Amino acid sequence: MLTLFPEMFPGPLGHSLAGKALDRGTWRLDVRDIREHGLGRHRTVDDTPAGGGPGMVMRPDVLAAAVDAALAEPAGTERPVAYLSPRGQVFDQAMARRWADAGGAVLVCGRFEGVDERVLEARRIEEVSLGDFVLSGGEPAAIAMIDAVVRLLPGVVGDAAVLDEESFADGLLEYPQYTRPQSWEGREIPEVLLSGHHAEIAAWRKRKAEDITRSRRPDLWARRVADKNNKSG
Repeated sequence: MLTLFPEMFPGPLGHSLAGKALDRGTWRLDVRDIREHGLGRHRTVDDTPAGGGPGMVMRPDVLAAAVDAALAEPAGTERPVAYLSPRGQVFDQAMARRWADAGGAVLVCGRFEGVDERVLEARRIEEVSLGDFVLSGGEPAAIAMIDAVVRLLPGVVGDAAVLDEESFADGLLEYPQYTRPQSWEGREIPEVLLSGHHAEIAAWRKRKAEDITRSRRPDLWARRVADKNNKSG
């Protein structure tokens, strides 16, 4: 984790499932202050944008030094490096799985108006976005992304089978959930869920997941249909 505000971590990651796993040593959070590689007495990390304009831009020499230092430890490991940016590829469950399988990632939390484009090119840093909105910095996005990755690690979620039925696990949003009481404010639990017939319950849940995905996230549904057509073709 490369940031100008290391005191923001672990933050929420120190609690609940992620926090317990962090205490057990299931995963590790290495937070590095980019200012350690800043220039001069004031540890300067930014400068005015070339061509003029408002704000400041993070210098390529400073950020490259921070990235190189992060990648050097532990030696012999290859991890993706991601700059959290609104113009990046939108983070999703597949990316979370890829980072988990890679043993983690180096996340660069942006500030100011952005970073010098040359360091992204030279260090082959991918740009990743949490969504189509702008935050004050990359730190809140990083916390959300790390949580998504950590819960995929073995032993973090008590019942691993839960991960197979969550939203996005099969390209679908999750089916509706119910619990006691059986009747609440005139609304009943669907009878099929009380039948004890596991095959019918599974079919109902899949049908509901498909209906919800089709209506709420037509983009996901279109992608799922395209993937199925490609596989069948």
